Amino acid sequence: MLSYNKLWKLLIDKNINKTDLHEITGLSQSTITKLSKGENVNTDVLERICVALNCKIEDIVEVVYK
Repeated sequence: MLSYNKLWKLLIDKNINKTDLHEITGLSQSTITKLSKGENVNTDVLERICVALNCKIEDIVEVVYK
């Protein structure tokens, strides 16, 4: 299972909210909602977030084992 908790912490650290993330990445609101719910998204989505936030993928997502 993937967790996007690192993404939400990074956004807080950078003082960016979900609306800002939508605007700077061009991602749809439904994709942002998927991330909020911890649902699967395409790797292109993760790449766009990394480019927009100037970070690595491991800074925004991690694998969690149940």
